[in-house]
Amino acid sequence: MTDSAGTLGPGAGSSAGGKGLVRRRRRRWVRYGGLGAVLLVAGTVGTGWALYAALDGNITPDDDAAAELARYENERPTSLVKDAQNILLIGSDSRSGDGNARYGRDSGTERSDTTILLHLAAGRHTATAVSLPRDLMVEVPACRESDGTRSEPLFAMFNHAFQKGGSACTIRTVEKLTNIRVDHHMVVDFHGFKDMVDAVDGVAVCLAEPIDDKAARLRLPAGRVTLDGEEALGYVRARKSLGDGSDTDRMDRQQRFLGALVNKVQSNDVLLNPVKLYPVLDAATSSLTTDPDLASLRGLYELVRGLRDIPTERVQFLTVPRESYVYDSNRDQLVEPEAQRLFERLRKDAPVTVAKKVPKVSEHSPTEEPYEESEDGVGTPVFHGNTAAEDTCG
Repeated sequence: MTDSAGTLGPGAGSSAGGKGLVRRRRRRWVRYGGLGAVLLVAGTVGTGWALYAALDGNITPDDDAAAELARYENERPTSLVKDAQNILLIGSDSRSGDGNARYGRDSGTERSDTTILLHLAAGRHTATAVSLPRDLMVEVPACRESDGTRSEPLFAMFNHAFQKGGSACTIRTVEKLTNIRVDHHMVVDFHGFKDMVDAVDGVAVCLAEPIDDKAARLRLPAGRVTLDGEEALGYVRARKSLGDGSDTDRMDRQQRFLGALVNKVQSNDVLLNPVKLYPVLDAATSSLTTDPDLASLRGLYELVRGLRDIPTERVQFLTVPRESYVYDSNRDQLVEPEAQRLFERLRKDAPVTVAKKVPKVSEHSPTEEPYEESEDGVGTPVFHGNTAAEDTCG
């Protein structure tokens, strides 16, 4: 979820120099920004120090998480590929903060409603976002709780980690699960997500049938619909009234929506329009809690300066291979060896390919989790997923 702005002078220049001027203007604006709910894409600050300082001060540094992670530095995985980056994007279901109480009673605990591991390839030629189910059964390490005490290690649902020990506990749980070093993290709440969707004037999705879900505060007609922030939040969080009601189906819907959001933010209509660009960057930065290295516009710029050149067909979304937990069909477990193959490729910065329909060929998979070896001669795995270039009505 993201936002920013500036001012462009009138006139586009002569036909001979028009293209160069447009490129120069584009470079001026495409400087700071973000990828979707979770993926800062592109934007810039060209409006002077006052606006820069205002946006810079929006971001909250997660100093407590940094201190906790430093305590366990010797246990954490090492990075294998220079310049490749792994960012953990956490969508919090906190009801605290402006406007969030309306989404339910605050139970006093904060959980991770959505978690995505974003891998940025060295050279920034691809971005791969892997959703981690909140109901996935995992080993949660001993973590420091908000009252200063330490929890005991336990086997529990993945979102229990954030509830017990916040972002640091979630990061350590992900690193133990994947053996992938998490270089940075971002936490976004409900209100921030809504603000970013509104800042880009809504995001279009395609609905196969009408939706009438009171719990999600959602009533929409079938067909192509442009969702505002409130509607988008209901759409990506709804479970009972959409699809088969599973968390996997909900994550697929979230991924398709994020792809559409990335497309909208990357469009010239946003990037070259100062009236739209400033609200986008303001919404993005206001909703973010990040590790200290990212808690500034300069930090975000250093991270995403190459993202603007990634074509939307190489911005990929997928869910980690999962199946129903053997002891509880309402929980998830990893499908092996597919999950480890995915983690290994991300750890080594090897290519990962996604496709809408991938026939199951792995004899090791007891479920219909799609996975196959491609026919390109090098055995590149193909996982079920989508790209930001795909139309939600396609």
